[in-house]
Amino acid sequence: MRCPYCQHHDSKVLDTSHDSHGGIRRRRECFKCGQRFSTYERPILATPLLIKQDGTREEFDREKLARGVRISCAKRPVSAADIERMIGQVESQMQKMGKSEVSSRVVGDLVMAGLKDLDQIAYIRYAIVYLGLDDLQSIRKEIDHLLES
Repeated sequence: MRCPYCQHHDSKVLDTSHDSHGGIRRRRECFKCGQRFSTYERPILATPLLIKQDGTREEFDREKLARGVRISCAKRPVSAADIERMIGQVESQMQKMGKSEVSSRVVGDLVMAGLKDLDQIAYIRYAIVYLGLDDLQSIRKEIDHLLES
């Protein structure tokens, strides 16, 4: 593993831990500069193609999804680890469906459910864009719906 600080190719593993999604986190130390860093390994499973609303198909992009979730969680008390965990759960649920193609609506609904549990303000921010809430009345209806549940 290449050191992110000095680009040296050799490092030693100090600690290894496993998460519930089959990923492995390794704490490493560079032999050359002595800096410590973490790496995360996860199995590469086939993720289905996303069918967009206009009928086009697109590869699932974990980073694109993460950007959208991070924007909705900006300045909220949501840790990066919580965001990564939620995105991992969404990706895992998609893979467990066993389909080669999934509607982008399914992914959006999974994210909405995850954000609802994670942070309600982030949920509303995401809903405004995802559901196309373009006036205060529709936003208020979504907030009322959230408060009822």
